[in-house]
Amino acid sequence: MPGFLLHQGAKVQCAHAGDAQPSAPDLRVKVDGQSVTTQSPPPYQVAGCSLPPNAGGPCVTAEWTVAALRVKAGGKAVLLADSQASCLPTGTPVTILQTQTRVKGT
Repeated sequence: MPGFLLHQGAKVQCAHAGDAQPSAPDLRVKVDGQSVTTQSPPPYQVAGCSLPPNAGGPCVTAEWTVAALRVKAGGKAVLLADSQASCLPTGTPVTILQTQTRVKGT
């Protein structure tokens, strides 16, 4: 499915409201003046997860499992608004709350 490209300023959270940020966005490709993000390692870093340690948390990183099939940046698949990721160590999904709305990919 086509979706808007994720960029460094996109709002992404773990299931427990922790903010997820890209560790290494692509520095050469930009959308709305901000770097796009790709599926390849390193993963997103999660900060502020509210899941307590005795419940298996908190979320520390998010690894993307679904990304664009046809659009790449620096040889890596870009992330889209409908991409999917799982947090480690909890295994819970992330939620993409907001991203740019100018450029779509598939």
